[in-house]
Amino acid sequence: MSEGKKTVLCGANAYEMKYYFNEQFNAIPESVKDELHILCVLFTEEVGGVFTIAFEEDGTVVLETNADDDDIYYDEVSSGLMVAEVRRRRQELFEALQLYYRVFIRKEKIENLQEED
Repeated sequence: MSEGKKTVLCGANAYEMKYYFNEQFNAIPESVKDELHILCVLFTEEVGGVFTIAFEEDGTVVLETNADDDDIYYDEVSSGLMVAEVRRRRQELFEALQLYYRVFIRKEKIENLQEED
């Protein structure tokens, strides 16, 4: 599933009570898939709306949340703060996912990535 130049990794939808995982990333270890599943579902239970984790074309991990226009319970400010908190607490996970994307999806050479550090 692609969204413009983004590729969605996973997401949860509070309205439909559903979780989505992009099969393109099935090689990701089960423990990481489980962590992503829990993270997405807990986020939507707390904030509501729709929450997605996606990759930009360059491999940058993006966290996005939005809601239906008529959702009076969704608080954009709280959801933005929650995204920042998740990004801070799960920084290592997102860095590992970015590395995974760049090596296994974009086929970048690991030597080139090490030079950037």
